[in-house]
Order: sequence, then structure tokens, then C-alpha cells
Amino acid sequence: MSKLPKRLLGYTDKVSVAPGDKIDFKISSPLSGKYDARIIRLICGDDSEGGPGLKVDPVKTSIDGSYTARWQPIHHGSYAVIDNGGAFAAKAITLDVMIWPTLPADGRDQALLGNFDAATQSGYVLYIDGSGHLSFRIGAAAPVRLSTTLLSRHWHHVAVSFDSASGKVVMHQHRLMDYPRVQRSDTVEATISGAKTTGGSRFLIAAWSDKENAAAHYNGKIDSPRVIGAALGVAALAALRPHDARKLPVIADWDFSRDMSGIDIRDISGQGHDGRLVNLPTRAMKGWNWDATEMNWRHKPEHYGAIHFHDDDLYDCGWETDFTLTVPAGLKSGIYCAELRQKGPDGEIDDMIPFYVRPPRGTANAPVALLIPTASYLAYSNHQMASSWSFDELSSGKFVTLSAGDRYLEENHSFGLSTYDSHNDGSGVCYSSRLRPVLNMRPRAELWQFNADTHITDWLEARGIAYDVITDDDMEAEGLDLLKNYRCVVTGTHPEYYTTKMMQTVRDFTNEGGRLIYLGANGFYWRVAYHETLPGVLEHRRAEDGMRGWISEDGEYYMNFSGELGGLWRRNGQPPQGLVGTGFAAQGFDISSWYDRTADSFDPRAAFIFEGVGKDEKIGDFGLIGGGAAGWEIDRADELLGTPPHTLIVAVASEFPSSYHWVKEEFNHTHSAIDGENCPMVRCDMTFFETPKGGAVFSTSSISWAGSLFHNNYENNVSRITENVIRRFIDPKPL
Repeated sequence: MSKLPKRLLGYTDKVSVAPGDKIDFKISSPLSGKYDARIIRLICGDDSEGGPGLKVDPVKTSIDGSYTARWQPIHHGSYAVIDNGGAFAAKAITLDVMIWPTLPADGRDQALLGNFDAATQSGYVLYIDGSGHLSFRIGAAAPVRLSTTLLSRHWHHVAVSFDSASGKVVMHQHRLMDYPRVQRSDTVEATISGAKTTGGSRFLIAAWSDKENAAAHYNGKIDSPRVIGAALGVAALAALRPHDARKLPVIADWDFSRDMSGIDIRDISGQGHDGRLVNLPTRAMKGWNWDATEMNWRHKPEHYGAIHFHDDDLYDCGWETDFTLTVPAGLKSGIYCAELRQKGPDGEIDDMIPFYVRPPRGTANAPVALLIPTASYLAYSNHQMASSWSFDELSSGKFVTLSAGDRYLEENHSFGLSTYDSHNDGSGVCYSSRLRPVLNMRPRAELWQFNADTHITDWLEARGIAYDVITDDDMEAEGLDLLKNYRCVVTGTHPEYYTTKMMQTVRDFTNEGGRLIYLGANGFYWRVAYHETLPGVLEHRRAEDGMRGWISEDGEYYMNFSGELGGLWRRNGQPPQGLVGTGFAAQGFDISSWYDRTADSFDPRAAFIFEGVGKDEKIGDFGLIGGGAAGWEIDRADELLGTPPHTLIVAVASEFPSSYHWVKEEFNHTHSAIDGENCPMVRCDMTFFETPKGGAVFSTSSISWAGSLFHNNYENNVSRITENVIRRFIDPKPL
């Protein structure tokens, strides 16, 4: 396999901006010298063979010019930090903690807690060595370790004490689960002479310091860590219990069940040693004492006092800003990119960093808004499904070919993960952030999500339809105040991830007379949450069924950001059929199909939809996505799931191959008749229905629909139907 070229990379501090706003660009280059930057308006990002082509309009702005290139590192791996390291340098010390290691013997050291600094070889740390043994080191002295290895995914009570006067070390571990033929407890006593507890300027949990950075990241859960200012003996160590009320000289006692929605950790000792989490380890996790009597962490937080740390967690790269754009007054709403280019010894390297320009707040420049599904983009950011044995090939029914972007993410493990991926220890990824380079949300990438949605902007431009661009992030912030400025709102191809506020906003919009065009499928499917105070991050728990890349563990279905039950909106009482008429029915990623008109299409209520379309025409038997307008993921109407009774099913696609599978949440036991050749539920329904106050909803129910708009230079029945609906929906005349 050939070596991948070096990449110029960057990201922004904001995803959506209005004229007058400032947006920071943070760039890293593997080369020295200069790179050039300019702003372009992106019309179409699809440069694939047979597609519309990459289409951009340069925009002159104040950032045009050359900049000094520099490399900015990414520091991944989560941990907790308490800044007052000096408070933990008592002459006698005991470390006490409950741990649930997930990769205890992965060949490298994993720190649990201490003030150790690897750069200066000072301080102390309780850790797991590369062969899975509980170990303790202080300064540059040889470590002390237990002979019994820790068991993966089991709770252990571990503790160590050290007395600098005598040099005595006592270390103890005890597994909560007992097995007859597996040693449960172990203790060791040793002496380390002349060592001091003075260490780095901070105390870390789940990592140790390496100057200002962190290293030796731990994989697993930690619950109830505590530091005691005395060197306890063997019996006393074994008798320790989390947060016990005995009179001990406690320096810090952290209760992770407090303030679980945030990144602060609370010291309940009264000594004031609160800390903060770095790179968003997962909170609201089952603790050592969880007994399955309560599945909602808010009802019994003391059973959810664990935090799950991972060596590949990443929230914010923390890069410095290279240049800042003040969005010019009057700049047209749309998709924009900072285009970067740099000449190197092996040719030019480049990047295109997207952002979205909306109209001034409280205003609209057009009657149509394209609602960019940035929440869904965030869920898929830097996904590595193509290389996952458990996902891509199973769902697509074909061998996977890795793109250059896929290979780059495989060979560079520091860019953070998507909510479709699993961590190195096999646990699912609950959080995804945009404060990092996101390689798959770029022009010239795969025709999924971002690039597929530029088929819509390309078509709007070609048909001369004025539109604004707004985003999920805007809707989450402003609710109905954002959408009510428009007669018609058009979705992207795959608005899959929705928060409670977003769902309610779309419902309020259509109930108040707004017109909605759902140009996609598998939309409004998963419930997610944005963080109230941390920018650019989304939480998702893959709970309660659904087509998913991993499964949340029992008792960990509730999101810590919001306290809400995660999983499918269908399982949360709001199936998408009640919102847009259809909901996820099937998926297959090889061949797309076409629609046939139904009797409902000749109802006078639907006459405007098919103006200029013959009654026997195959609708969309062409396209860039699988060769048809109905495909990849498809939706179906179902009155039992909330499709309004007055809904017209105006066209149906039903000719799908066996690679299309009925969604698992709809069948009650496994059987063979779940594919496109055998299952009548594998169907794509195009629907229309009116809403109160003159509103309406039109749903194409297919991800591949937008990929057919370009066919025959935009002169085709998919284009015609879409334009018919938009033109009618922006007409204020009631439907």
C-alpha cells in the first residue's frame, strides 16, 4: 500500500455565523514555510466522475493572503486534573480507589492517580503496568507491584500507602466478584528509601503528567478516588470503603456522582480540591455499587459514580488561531470554506474548511431555508465504519474499499472518533466534537451527508431558487424564532440526529403554518443532546434498539448532558411518521430504485406535485447514488406509528434487492424474510399532507433523491417534482 501524502488541516471555533460575526480558523501544517488562504462560497462539493463537479465562487475578504505554517499537535486521551499539586505532597500518603479496567494488559503503563511527573521523575502514582499488574512508583525508584493481575471489566478495590520517613509501601487489591479458582485479593509490602512525595504542580486521575502534557492514559472506569494524609497499614487498607465516614485525615475525596452534566469533579472532603475533566470521558456510568435497581442515573446518582476514561477521547484540540474572519456585511447566505494551499517538496497540499453563513439574526433573505443537518454531521465526524468488521461490510453487503480519507484516519489515530465508532477498549463512543479537523465533512469527500447535501445547493442555484442556509446549531439555540422567518424549510439528505428542542421546533413550525420539505430518509431517528455550556459537542447513547454501530450497556441509556433517555425517537414516544409522515424502513448501499405513481398522486390535492410528469413515468430511474432516486436508506408511511390519516402516499418505490434489510426495530424475532426481495415493509413512500394554518409536509423518504436532481442537466422528473413543491410551498396561498 502506498504511503499517504501529508495533509494541511484545520478547523473553526464556530460552525454557523452571521454578517458581523467573527470566526477563528486554527491550522496545522506538517511543512514549514507559508500557506495561502482565501474564502470561497461552495455551490457543489461533488467532484466524482459523472457528477456536477466541484463548483466554487471566490469571495474577497480581509483574510486573503499568506500565513506562516506551523505544526499544532493533538493531545488525545481523557483524564481529570486538580491544579493544586502541592496539597498532595504529604509525608505520609494513602491512595484509595475503585477501578474497572478495560485493557489492563495492553503493553503500556496506565496511571490511576497521583502527582507523578514523568519528565522530572518526581512524585508518586498508583498505576497498572503493561502486563496488567497493579503497581506503585515514586520518583525514579523501581516500582512495586502485585503478583496477581487485574481482571478486565471487573470492579476492584485498590489502595496503596507510603510513608516517606520509613520508606514503607503497602499495596492492596481486592476484586468484588469472587471466582473459586481465580485469586481474589493480593497484598504486598516493600521499602523504598529516600523517596519524596513532592511531585508535579498538579494531581491527575487516569493519567500522569509529562511536563504540561498528560501521558499513560487509563482505559476503564474509576469510582470514588480518595487521597488520605496518612500511611495506613494492611488491615486498614483492606477495610477502606468509598466515602466512608471514619475520622481519617482525608486530603481529597472525589464523588463523581455530583454535577454529572458538567466537566467539574467535586471533592466532598471539605478541603476544596475540586478538579476538572479533560477530553470528555464518559459520565453517568454504572459504578462499583450498581445493582440494577435503577436504570436512570438521576433517580439514584450514588449508583452512577463512575467515569469511563479512554486513551482516545478527544474534545478540543486547543489549537491556536491562525487567522480570524469578520463576516462581511451583506455576504450572501450559503456554505463557505476557507481554502488553504501550500507548496511542498512532493507537490501541493490543501484543505477546505467548511462553515455556514446565515442571514442576520431575526431576518430572512429568502422565503426558503435549507436546514443543514449539522447535528448529524457531528455524529458522523471522522467515522471509521469502513474499517470496522462489525458495521460497514455487514450493512452494505459488499466488500469495502478504503478511501484516502479512511486510510488517513486509520494511520493517524489522534483525530477523535464519531458516535458510530468504538473506543480502543471496545466501548461505544458517546460524544462527538467539531473542535478538531473533521476529514469526512469536506468537499471532494464521499457522497454522504455533507457532500450529498451540496447536490441540493447546486440544484437550487441551477434552478434560480433563492434560499438561505441555516443549521441545526442555529435551531437548537433559537427554536421557532429561527424557522418562523421562512415560508418553506428544506431538510438535507440525512437529518438523522435530533434533540428534544429541535424536534419540537420542527413540529411547532408545521403546526403554525410552515411548509416542510423532507428531502432525505432515516431522519428524526436518534435522540441526542447538545451540551448547555460546552461548545461544539453532541452526546448520543445508542439505547433501546435501532440500526446501530454499538449498543449501550444496560443502565447507561440516559444521557449525562441532559438526563434524557437516549436511543430512538420512536422509543421516546415521537416516531418520525408523526412529524413528516414517514420513518426509517430499510437500508442498502449498492443499488437504488425508482418510484411509481400511486392512485393518491391523482388526487386534486396532489396535482401541483406532478405537474409536467406523466402518469406512467418511472420517477428517478437514474441518479448518482446507486443509479436511482430511491435508495441507500428509505422511509415508509405507517398510520400505526403516527402517519396522519389524511396523508397521501403519492409514489412508492418497492423494487429493491436482497441487500436491502428491513430495520431491526420493526421485527419481533430473527428470520430470513427481511430483505428487499421478500419483505413488503422494505418500501419507500413519497408522501404529502397538510398541517394546521395552511402548512404542509412533503417527504421524498430517500437519501439518494438529491443525487438524481442533476441528471440530464437538471431536466428530469425528480428535479421537476422538487421544483413544483418548492414553488407551491413558497406561495403564501393556503394549501
